[in-house]
Amino acid sequence: MSVAEERMAIRDLRINLAGLGRNWLWFVLLGVALAVVGFIAVCAPWIASLATAVAIGALLLVGGVAEIIGSFWSRGWSGFFLHLLSGVLSLVVGILFLGAPVDALLALTLLLACLFMVGGVFKILAALSYRFEGWGWPLASGVIDLVLGVLIWLEWPASALWVLGLFLGISFVFRGFNWIGLGLTLRSLRPTV
Repeated sequence: MSVAEERMAIRDLRINLAGLGRNWLWFVLLGVALAVVGFIAVCAPWIASLATAVAIGALLLVGGVAEIIGSFWSRGWSGFFLHLLSGVLSLVVGILFLGAPVDALLALTLLLACLFMVGGVFKILAALSYRFEGWGWPLASGVIDLVLGVLIWLEWPASALWVLGLFLGISFVFRGFNWIGLGLTLRSLRPTV
């Protein structure tokens, strides 16, 4: 891309963002709402964790019902039985999550610990194997993921009481700050009358 094309692209982006500037306050309000929900989750991680397990159960139940119904619309398809079986599995797991949300929380926490540990090992191996420019960042990220996974695993089942809610809360806080920052940036770019 030439310098002139790059300048044109930046100008076009500023024009597009300036158009959003009229709605800057909505971005800020969304950010504030997300940050508040995040702070509540951080302060009450047990409630947020349990709510997460219940929400996942409800989504699995609704998704399972939809998939079962959808499978009957495609009875002539060779994958009908697998489609139906997938829907039944989602439905059953959703019912189990809703019927025993604490047990679901225990399972989700173990799954999260495994995800962190396996993902961390893969990041470490990739960083050490390829040693591309900046390989220290994925190595550090992998070590942090691995340590988090091991800590969650070692503290299980007690970690199930706080891990999901705390992590979700932290994520919501940072998402909220992101939206607030975007809204304030858009305010400064809005067209002046």
